[in-house]
Amino acid sequence: MLYSVLRPSLFRIDPERAHGLAIAALKILPEGKAPADGGPLATEVAGINFPNPLGMAAGFDKDAEVPDALLGRGFGFVEVGSITPLPQAGNPRPRLFRLTEDRAVINRMGFNNGGAAIAVERLAARRKRPGVVGINIGANKDSVDRIADYVTMTRVMAPFATYLAVNVSSPNTPGLRALQDEGALAALLDGVLAARAVDGPPVFLKVAPDLESADIDAIARIAIEKQLGALIVSNTTISRPALHSSQANEAGGLSGAPLKDLAQQRIRDFRKATGGAVPLIGVGGITTADDAWARIRAGASLVQLYSAMTYEGPGIARAVTRGLEALMQRDGFAAIADAVGSE
Repeated sequence: MLYSVLRPSLFRIDPERAHGLAIAALKILPEGKAPADGGPLATEVAGINFPNPLGMAAGFDKDAEVPDALLGRGFGFVEVGSITPLPQAGNPRPRLFRLTEDRAVINRMGFNNGGAAIAVERLAARRKRPGVVGINIGANKDSVDRIADYVTMTRVMAPFATYLAVNVSSPNTPGLRALQDEGALAALLDGVLAARAVDGPPVFLKVAPDLESADIDAIARIAIEKQLGALIVSNTTISRPALHSSQANEAGGLSGAPLKDLAQQRIRDFRKATGGAVPLIGVGGITTADDAWARIRAGASLVQLYSAMTYEGPGIARAVTRGLEALMQRDGFAAIADAVGSE
């Protein structure tokens, strides 16, 4: 209710500045109580125990500044980043746009972040704290060897990560999505998996929604072959469904409500292509418990959101997880895992 009062004022502020204010507020407000392990929504994926299946997607906390504050807002896990080896300013501003009429966001941020060294300092400081914190890793825009960047980031970040998310699906770094091609992706993952310690965290792969059937089949085959911990489906889209906002033609990746149907279909596609052999994490257009439940029933073991918090406020995690528990009971499931792919 408080956020609904504050939102009109926040929406008069440039979106990137408003995002900075949100991070600053999370730093100073009481953290809150993180979800307890072993509750009714608890589930296990890739050997990791998640207190509930709802995570904060990468992009909100790019520099690992507030993972514990987000956990304290009710998220079952938080994915920080994308983080690159060297600090990176990203693309010129303006680069973040609210499409209020569509309850959507377009961004062309370009992996702006403070680099690995500063993130490691923060992550090392919280290393003994509980909670599932994934680290989303990327490559610098001007890197001459992007695979080497991912290998470096794997070595540097593995000691601090519950899981590593390899992001080759951002549309805002030129050429990055080419790493989803079969040969390039296999070489990249071979390097990442070799750089990870034997007892290192599981490796997840984040893919784009803008894929052809052959791409989906190839990625699924590689994920099974490399024994990845999960596929994160999906990143923002470069497609433009029917939109109403005057900023609909801004370049960049579209997220939020208009992505929901495409992201839902991609979960179905990857569930079919993998035969359930690789866990899926559903992202894109999730706002309500019903959205999250539909993604789980379609094959997602976990779900994430980000853009929806722009419109619904920081209480969204607890609202969605309360609703998920009610839906699970309504449909007669004793555990989240039992509902995965039951559509």
